[in-house]
Amino acid sequence: MSTGWIGLGKLGAPMAGHLARHLAAAGHPLLALDRDPARIAAVPGAEAADLDRIAACQIVITSLPDDAALRAVALGPDGLIARMAEGSVLVETSTVSPETSAEIRGAAEARGVLSLAAPVSGSTATAEAAALTLFCSGPEAALERARPLLATFARTIHNVGTAEEARYLKLAINHFVGSTAQIAAEALTLARKGGVAWETMLAVLGSSVAASPLVAYKLDPLRRRDFTPAFSVAQMLKDMSLAVAAGEATGVAMPVAALVRDLYAAQGRTDLRDLDFFAALLAAERKAGLGEPDRPE
Repeated sequence: MSTGWIGLGKLGAPMAGHLARHLAAAGHPLLALDRDPARIAAVPGAEAADLDRIAACQIVITSLPDDAALRAVALGPDGLIARMAEGSVLVETSTVSPETSAEIRGAAEARGVLSLAAPVSGSTATAEAAALTLFCSGPEAALERARPLLATFARTIHNVGTAEEARYLKLAINHFVGSTAQIAAEALTLARKGGVAWETMLAVLGSSVAASPLVAYKLDPLRRRDFTPAFSVAQMLKDMSLAVAAGEATGVAMPVAALVRDLYAAQGRTDLRDLDFFAALLAAERKAGLGEPDRPE
């Protein structure tokens, strides 16, 4: 099965790497396209290809940063979809708005292309470990054809509908995640200001009713005060903005999401922009007049 990949960013590169190794074991290359040729060279088993060669593949997977990038690549008379063959499959893994996703699906259907929305849930670490979660919606036939390829980088694949359900679910999950970071920032800062030692606070948090898989995943970097981005403040601002817009479009009041979005927007205008989104903690601590906590040697 010929396979093409477009977009080798922080998540796309490790995802494509797992798929390329799988295809190489069967004697097939993964045709890849990215605006930075060095990214393609960094993925073993990937072969640089132009848009025409990518579009000629039976399955094409895209991993792009936002709505504008996806529309620029996929739509228009010279775009990806216009070049794809009838019966081929387009798998779109980016986090984009339901409206743009529906536009992509409509263009694909007009061309006879099966379009599968498959936004990714996870981080760079889970991508590198091939442990991502995919929310998929679209034609059942598209998912079944793509599933063996998607399983090379996703531990869990949820089939949630036939239209844009996957987009709404991804935004809902990211609302939970993004809001949790802001709540944690405020709560941890309050405890520190009240004199609770940093290590004690994190130990209690990890065994408390407030613990969750997300909190458990973040405890170690928090202990180390390591805000290397698994998912940046700027990226979370984009996703929270999409969630608020989706609420407005569907008539769902999103006051909490709007507040969280605005907090990320303010943090994104500072030196925190490219740090992990849990750097919201640093913003809260600064406002409270706190510096770095004392930690055991």
